[in-house]
Amino acid sequence: MLRPVRRIVTENDENGKSRVWLDGPATNTITVLTELWTTDDSRGRNEIRADRGAASTQLEPPRRGTLFRYFQLPPESLVADLSAAERSAESRQWFADMNAEHIWVDSPRHPSMHKSDTTDYIILLSGTVTLVLDHGEVELQPFDVVVQRGTNHAWANRGTEEALLMAVLVDESWQRDGT
Repeated sequence: MLRPVRRIVTENDENGKSRVWLDGPATNTITVLTELWTTDDSRGRNEIRADRGAASTQLEPPRRGTLFRYFQLPPESLVADLSAAERSAESRQWFADMNAEHIWVDSPRHPSMHKSDTTDYIILLSGTVTLVLDHGEVELQPFDVVVQRGTNHAWANRGTEEALLMAVLVDESWQRDGT
């Protein structure tokens, strides 16, 4: 079960004074993701009174947008009895459930390898995680930070407890497209 996350969202009142608009648990979850907030390229987005955490439906942020989320990774020991083909099929389905099958990379390095056109700021909050890359791996401890810049990667929890990470994803595809 995903850990509940209290989310406090502010706004300005009709006189331009700050106040709390939302205070409660984030309710939008996608597989292991708890969606906290998302932005797109619309103007005046701070004036829009809509729960932008509820708007997210996929792993990647909107075009010219951002995503702010928690994600939880269970220990890989929970699927240790699966064959490599079963783990690969499970990972492919997992990415499909996040509307992100197109970024999944069928790789012998790790069944959850993927590559998106984003810059991701990741902080490990609890547990231990291994960042798996095409060339090498990096063991992370709580409060380690990763700036993931559009590279092929996976997150492996080889520990014994669930890992909790915080992430901000920034869409970079528009820079490649030039629009």
